[in-house]
Amino acid sequence: MSKPILIGPFTQLLPMSGLPLKGALTDQQLPIIENGGILVFEGRIEQVGIFEDLKSDAVDIYYVEGEQVCLPGFVDAHTHICFGGTRARDYAMRNAGISYLEIAKAGGGIWDTVTQTRKASQEELVEGILQRSKKHLQNGITTIEVKSGYGLSVEQELKMLRAIKQANEKTEVDLIATCLAAHIKPKDWNGDNTYLEEMASTLFPIIKSENLANRIDAFVEESAFSTTEIAPYFQKAKEMSFDITVHADQFTPGGSKVAVQFDAVSADHLEASTEKEIQLLAKSNVISMALPGASIGLGCDYTPARKILDAGGALAIASDHNPGSAPMGDLLIQASILGTFEKLSNAEVLSGITFRASAALKQTDRGVLQTGAQADFVTFPTKNYQEITYHQGQLKPNAVWKNGRQVFKKD
Repeated sequence: MSKPILIGPFTQLLPMSGLPLKGALTDQQLPIIENGGILVFEGRIEQVGIFEDLKSDAVDIYYVEGEQVCLPGFVDAHTHICFGGTRARDYAMRNAGISYLEIAKAGGGIWDTVTQTRKASQEELVEGILQRSKKHLQNGITTIEVKSGYGLSVEQELKMLRAIKQANEKTEVDLIATCLAAHIKPKDWNGDNTYLEEMASTLFPIIKSENLANRIDAFVEESAFSTTEIAPYFQKAKEMSFDITVHADQFTPGGSKVAVQFDAVSADHLEASTEKEIQLLAKSNVISMALPGASIGLGCDYTPARKILDAGGALAIASDHNPGSAPMGDLLIQASILGTFEKLSNAEVLSGITFRASAALKQTDRGVLQTGAQADFVTFPTKNYQEITYHQGQLKPNAVWKNGRQVFKKD
């Protein structure tokens, strides 16, 4: 039978609790517990407070060594880490000034990854997810959203979603699956508009019956699916009680309006959002999600994060880890860089990769260190939490805990 265990003392413990979901944050709002401890029982947090005050409630004590800052485990709420192959050639061509259209005509682009992912076995996809998840875990990420979208047929999308489910059973990280069958229009379809109808009528019921995902995503863009085309697809998803999320406003506006129309949990990208879209999102319950990794990979503008927060919106930050536009896959580096360019406080950056990110996945039992939450937390070898973003992701975690168990410790 498990017993309450006290973990600490931490030089600084930032529970990230009691902060608002929406709007700007100052560092002065951050709750900081000095010489803090976490009392854990059966994978959940029983209490957070001053280490010495919690000793009387603990049966066992795990003492941490040296100066350490403790934060909730990070949440990466938008990734594409289920894929086959590489797009290194695309990256080189893009940096040489070759356009996206020219790259696609040369056999690159998303369709290249679709081709390579279709060739991969489910077991190969599982192994790839596990390798990437391990790297994320060592960087402090304890929950990862993972999209399909490189299959673009019923059979191949199911292969991807089943691989995600299988990988989730083999990794310490929690993997949250999202169906992105509406990524781009498949080249091998017959050219009419029945592709989305086929996905909604055939794929959606199987996803439900096998419990493969509870989230439906779509790329709403001139080069993918228009606002008009995607509406019936999202309507069907809503009728089947799927949560909606949207690849929105990456190159042109429009997707954010669809996200608000269908009460999506998040609108992701938003690099092309204007003041009109910013105000629309801020007045809604849709969480705006910045993906700085895509901006770095493509060499384009960042999500207008400062304007979103100042307008009263909720801002999450994710890596968009994918083989094409965001191959780096390092959330903390990207979030720190976004903070520099968009003038975000440490409180806003850290909120964007903890509780605001978990809200974008409807996983409200994580991203904070408080009674009842999952005992997911990460520690950094420093006495001052400001060092974390100051080093722009180069200060790496020295330990990661998942469900109250240490799953990574730096040698």
